[in-house]
Amino acid sequence: QVQLVESGGGLVQAGGSLRLSCAASGGTFRSLGMGWYRQAPGKQRELVAAITSGGSTNYADSVKGRFTISRDNAKKTVYLQMNSLKPEDTAVYYCAAAYFRMPTNQATYWGQGTQVTVSS
Repeated sequence: QVQLVESGGGLVQAGGSLRLSCAASGGTFRSLGMGWYRQAPGKQRELVAAITSGGSTNYADSVKGRFTISRDNAKKTVYLQMNSLKPEDTAVYYCAAAYFRMPTNQATYWGQGTQVTVSS
């Protein structure tokens, strides 16, 4: 069983930056594909960014060039660096994981979520 705990959310002004962290425990982190999803009020949960165990990445078009996903296998942690934040980035951000593939909306493991609010 894998447990995921997110941190780093908060309130930031438009144009600012935040870094989210997701610490994993249990399981074999180096074999996990990791990802960040977000859900805004009244909207469906959507992929933000994902990274495979080998380091390949995938981003939503809306965040390309602004967000960067990375992982530290020694610390069993995945990060999401968010720059040039916009009010439309406001959402609850969830960490997701799945063995041997990028996590989809049907990912095996989910964190509890962390709120990101971007003020205009």
